[in-house]
Amino acid sequence: MKSTIIKAKFRDNTNSKIGLIALSTDFSIEKDFNSVLLNLPIDLFVNRLPFFNPLTNENLIKMTEKLTEVTKNILPDQTLDVVAYGCTSGTIVAGIDKIINKIQSAKQNCKVITPITSAVKALKHLNLKKISVFTPYSQAINEKVISYFENEKFDIKSFTSFNLESDLDIGKIDPNYLYEVLAKMDTGDSEALFISCTALPALEIIEELENKINKTVLSSNQTLIWDSIRSIKCNSSIEGYGKLLRDN
Repeated sequence: MKSTIIKAKFRDNTNSKIGLIALSTDFSIEKDFNSVLLNLPIDLFVNRLPFFNPLTNENLIKMTEKLTEVTKNILPDQTLDVVAYGCTSGTIVAGIDKIINKIQSAKQNCKVITPITSAVKALKHLNLKKISVFTPYSQAINEKVISYFENEKFDIKSFTSFNLESDLDIGKIDPNYLYEVLAKMDTGDSEALFISCTALPALEIIEELENKINKTVLSSNQTLIWDSIRSIKCNSSIEGYGKLLRDN
């Protein structure tokens, strides 16, 4: 047998790299990222973090124990431009500094983006202060969400919740039903509606919902994606997912 060894030629990959930490129970976040990033010069790499039901403050903190390990296993020994942490309530409960430190312990020079900090950035970017908030969470988690926005000096005009305790149940919500609920929500005195939770199938209904209620609509995944791509200087106008990504 004749054996031949040929010198390999490696491609010069200049695409930016986003690492995504998705919860093990999340049905929506990967699909949402892939939908928006489809035609952009950005590569997405995903790993999943074990989630412990029911949805409690204690369990949201507990899951961060594996965060550094999970981050390290996204392209081991390779650099990432951004790491997006896919849990809104988990960021609030565990603390933003803790999330950043655990992720940067694995990827030292990466930018860390979280849903709640990106939501605040988006609201400030659009100069919106009076908001309505929707979550799928139980009351103990909702209190944390409300306090976070109030501490950031936002005026919460109305608040609605599904009061669910299972992250798996959140991901199974019918998006058409979610649209109906949100379209009927009392947002009269608000400038914007924020839909919390990366597991909710909200991204696909944002455009239609904005047209229906005539207000800016933001969601956890939408703002997380927006903040992630802006942090790597991608300012493309992206149609179909609301004012934030369209106007950028």
